[in-house]
Amino acid sequence: MALTRFNGFELLAWDFNPRWAMRSSISTVGIGFAGCLCHNLFNLPLNTMTVASSPAWTVRLANFILGIKPLFNIMKGRARSMMINRAEEMGVLWRSEAANLQSMDWLADFEAVNNPSLVYPEYYLKPFHAYDNGNLGWEPATEVELAAYAVHARIWEPQSVEGDPKLRESFNQVLRSALPGGVQSIVDLGCSVGMSTFALQDTFPGSTLTGVDLSPYFLAVARHRSRLRQSDKGNGLQIPDRPSAQTPPTWVHAAAESTGLEAGNYDLVAACLVFHELPRDAALAILQEAKRLVKPGGMVAIMDMNPQSAVFAKMPPYVLTLLKSTEPYLDQYFGVDLVQEFERLGFSQVRSMENSPRHRTVIATR
Repeated sequence: MALTRFNGFELLAWDFNPRWAMRSSISTVGIGFAGCLCHNLFNLPLNTMTVASSPAWTVRLANFILGIKPLFNIMKGRARSMMINRAEEMGVLWRSEAANLQSMDWLADFEAVNNPSLVYPEYYLKPFHAYDNGNLGWEPATEVELAAYAVHARIWEPQSVEGDPKLRESFNQVLRSALPGGVQSIVDLGCSVGMSTFALQDTFPGSTLTGVDLSPYFLAVARHRSRLRQSDKGNGLQIPDRPSAQTPPTWVHAAAESTGLEAGNYDLVAACLVFHELPRDAALAILQEAKRLVKPGGMVAIMDMNPQSAVFAKMPPYVLTLLKSTEPYLDQYFGVDLVQEFERLGFSQVRSMENSPRHRTVIATR
């Protein structure tokens, strides 16, 4: 989902209790799905298991199950139902809101953003988050906001559907501190359905926003949301968004590593919850593109899951194996030192800081 960042389709990690297989958020829907799948596969007392104590047979069994597609599809369906039920218990009206969005006529919005000549990179065509077609479809496009509200509800106590706005605000607080004079032009790489883009617009009123994503389905929903914001109708979901009289963002259907946008034209290049869904080569290419896009003295900011978070040290290895089935590039993300890569590209004032118990923000000046 690299260039779409499933925009916060951040996974639920659970507290390793199979009865509530979706506890505290860490990074994107794969972990919530993996947690539910573990319960369906093993029915093990995960709350007492760690990497050190997890039996090797569970890893082998997980790999075996993942290789049997019909069986895996059955387990995937059960895991998905568990996730949705848990979300609705928290007040996120997943089924009804998704059905409402899916019943709409999206043709005009889709045609307005779709670039039919775009060649998708191979990594983007893999299944993501248990969707066979990854981000290239209406189901993920109409569910991503719902999933974001559901999974981020458990980042902080007290748990609340306000967790997602709070996560985005924690990122934007870092940006405000780093850019006290504000910015005029922003590009949001992997903007998904616009949640990160609108949050940036609210953080820097009057700025010009450009959202870039590889999924025309996500961009069609972003365009719809933008129209709702302009007409003071919130964001179309059960959680109202702030209306905006600002100029709507421009939506660009392109790869984040090759946007086609004008060089040196942006004060801020941002990527929110994108990089954990990228293979290493694509991640490094996007850093190069960000360097090309940002003005001298401008800033690049990346917010994503924190590989140093203690939650990963507690995660059983078979969970990581299952997670790999929905987050295929997670291990490559863990292997990229973003601070080092920024410095290698000649950026200055490179800093990494925690912005939630599960997330970090890395900023760098051109």
